[in-house]
Amino acid sequence: MNMKAAKKFFNHKKPGMKGLLLLLIIISIISFILCLGLGSVFVTPENVAKILLSRIPVIGDNISRTWTQVDENIIIGLRLPRVCMGLLVGASLSVIGVTMQALVRNHLADPFILGVSSGATAAATLGMLFGVFSFLGRYSLSISAFIGSAFTIVIVYSLSRVNGRINITYLLLSGVAISMIMDGATRVITLSAPNALGLHNATFWMSGSLAGAKWGYLTLPLVVLLVCMAVLMVNYRGLNLLLLGEESAGTLGINVRRLQKLLVLVASLMSGVTVAVSGTIGFVGLMVPHFTRLLVGGDHRKVLPVSALLGGILVVWVDVAARLLIAPEELPVGILTAIIGGPVFIFLLKQKSR
Repeated sequence: MNMKAAKKFFNHKKPGMKGLLLLLIIISIISFILCLGLGSVFVTPENVAKILLSRIPVIGDNISRTWTQVDENIIIGLRLPRVCMGLLVGASLSVIGVTMQALVRNHLADPFILGVSSGATAAATLGMLFGVFSFLGRYSLSISAFIGSAFTIVIVYSLSRVNGRINITYLLLSGVAISMIMDGATRVITLSAPNALGLHNATFWMSGSLAGAKWGYLTLPLVVLLVCMAVLMVNYRGLNLLLLGEESAGTLGINVRRLQKLLVLVASLMSGVTVAVSGTIGFVGLMVPHFTRLLVGGDHRKVLPVSALLGGILVVWVDVAARLLIAPEELPVGILTAIIGGPVFIFLLKQKSR
């Protein structure tokens, strides 16, 4: 890539979107293959590609076998669902961050500002430590977390309505208050834990992790991401105008009340599903939208797809770091994103104060 093409790619006023999206897709594919091979057992990128191609009908018959059965079991059974989950979670968190920042008109908003993660955490820990949701079977953790997040957002939404409209100030304050209540409930639950192992598992999950990724967990996040992404792309003009203020957006033909309800629904649904499968992974939804705007500007038609790709790439690589730093043990992904995101958040806060 020559200097002129590079400047066009990364010119946020008039970015070359086709080239940028193609570049990010290529990086995503390369990251996907490399991350599948990295771990306590290393598998070469060539063998990873061959293992994946061997599962494709017709093409698989022409692939020469240069890998062991153990390698195939690790790639297909363990790492493939985990990396796919990382891409979905990263994309979802980034898109939620973009949505929330447009809704509250504040670029320091993050996906969990409405207390959704706190409600999900309270319900999930209750299920893990006391078996309250054990009747739900193998997916009890995900379902219980989703129930907690849905319960929380219903309360926050009800409290934020003033004269039939969503009051943004009330929405934020209600989210903070309910989040504190749910965090308190979570602490009571963990302090009452009947055994140390259950407490360790609950704490690990609360810190955010992709260790529990399974094929059965991928369907719902994928469907929700695709549907919500389509809804947001259709309403990208409304997201752009909403940043100007409610009165200005209404004057320019946007049904502000309907759009706010839609954004709350989309953000809450995606947050609940994401927390349900991965726990709380912070700062991704705060950092990625800012980096995206540096690349493509503030037009949400461009910000949404680019942020989704960047978020997926970020999370899968952080997950690899979480698996390798203290191998054979692993760190929660949420801890590493917090360590990385903390300084970035402080920098953004300082920039905003200036």
